Amino acid sequence: MKVTALILAGGKGERFWPRSRKHNPKQFLCLTGDGKTMIQQTVERILPLVNMEDIFISTNQNYKKLVREQLPEIPQENILCEPVGRNTAPGIGLGAVHIRKKYEDAIMLVLPSDHQIKYKGMFLNVLRDAIRVAVQGRNLVTLGITPSAPETGYGYIRFNPEVTVENAFAVDRFVEKPDAAKAKEYIESEEYLWNSGMFVWKASSILTSIGEHLPEIYNGLTRIESSIGTEDEESILSGVFDVIPSESIDYGVLEKEKNIFVLPGTFGWDDVGSWLSVERMRPLNDSGNVVAGNAMTVNVKNCIIEGSGKLIACIGLRDLVIVDTDDATLICSKDSTADIKKIVENLKICNREEYL
Repeated sequence: MKVTALILAGGKGERFWPRSRKHNPKQFLCLTGDGKTMIQQTVERILPLVNMEDIFISTNQNYKKLVREQLPEIPQENILCEPVGRNTAPGIGLGAVHIRKKYEDAIMLVLPSDHQIKYKGMFLNVLRDAIRVAVQGRNLVTLGITPSAPETGYGYIRFNPEVTVENAFAVDRFVEKPDAAKAKEYIESEEYLWNSGMFVWKASSILTSIGEHLPEIYNGLTRIESSIGTEDEESILSGVFDVIPSESIDYGVLEKEKNIFVLPGTFGWDDVGSWLSVERMRPLNDSGNVVAGNAMTVNVKNCIIEGSGKLIACIGLRDLVIVDTDDATLICSKDSTADIKKIVENLKICNREEYL
């Protein structure tokens, strides 16, 4: 069966402000220092499994130009622009109907565009295992990450080690982000994995599940599918997304399905959720700093410093994130990086659109 991929690239990346802006969010930025953007890396790492012409990008109209500039080999018709964001269930469903229209059926790899994978060969092997499970019946497969710490920023997946298909375990349940005590309990039980938000299934399987659990969304998707390639495609797409419910694929479908399997992954996954991720992606100097751009440091330790044109001179600093752009500068303690979104919210409230 043909293997396709749907890359989810509509996010705003607000925790990477001030570099990530609404006109150029984090998936289109180079954050690893290798000259390639996050979305370019995402596409590149799956090319051993998926042909470029079989890769679809789910984004919005504002980012279509960026996708075409950064991924010129992706067919234009494979760049799927949602008129308005309606969460992951409609977005993934839109990709599925385009794939079903083009190929009748195919395997779909559903991957976020802003993750980092350290061990690419191991990642591809897990995807191959997932494909072998997904081709069987209506199996829906998710990739879980073997936890390395009691992380409270991720959702978790509880698996049943006694029910398996190939190398995959049956999913017992999905759980929301826990508090510290509950996360520690999950880790100690050895029955939970981090929820990575990466999936593998047949287009027909996920559409059948959407039809069963989210019929209003499915009816809208079938209207879109019938219009693909016609002169009414754009207007029908816009009309459907104007009224379609906003729903996540996890809550709307996966938590209600019985044929869900999870494959544990130990391939060096990082969701690149905040500026702290940079420490895990770039080498540290002898003082534990990550320094990029025009910067000079004296007695500075354990800082992340990212400059643009002008010199950043730092003296006697510890555990800070400093990011300088042409029009804005962020200075933040490492333990407060989650509050960067509050700066963004305040800018919205104050109508400081030029900084968003």
